[in-house]
Amino acid sequence: MAPERQPTGHETERQRWNRNFADLLQELRVTQTGVQVLFAFLLTLPFSSGFPKTTQFQQDTYIVALMSAAFAAAMIISPVAFHRALFRKGRKPELVRYAHRMATGGLAFLLVSMVSSVLLVTDFMLNIWVASVLAAVTAAYFLTFWAAIPFVRRAWMDYEEEEEEE
Repeated sequence: MAPERQPTGHETERQRWNRNFADLLQELRVTQTGVQVLFAFLLTLPFSSGFPKTTQFQQDTYIVALMSAAFAAAMIISPVAFHRALFRKGRKPELVRYAHRMATGGLAFLLVSMVSSVLLVTDFMLNIWVASVLAAVTAAYFLTFWAAIPFVRRAWMDYEEEEEEE
């Protein structure tokens, strides 16, 4: 067996994959709790006394929120099943790449579920135009913190790393 090379710093390639996997698992634990709470809330909603008063639009919005929460849960939990299938097979890089894709997809479905949940509740309480604006603001807010800032920060960090290497 060939010795492990040291790509950067004092970390071997295997150590880096193990660290990446541990970081991903920690992120998934936090996200999974939020998805499960939202999903549980959505599952109980049709059994509340006010649900029969909902419009067809609100019921359709509810279905979108519910299904996207279910899909988010499936994608965020899937790395656990994948890990079980690959346990002790020496395929940590494949597992980390898969878990990254599933976490990203799960976050996308979580975004849809959060925004549609906001739309559902605000449309029930207010008129459709105010609800639509609040849902759009919610989507923009999530996208700012989940996509725009990380993307800008990522490019900024790459620039800082280039400066440090010179």
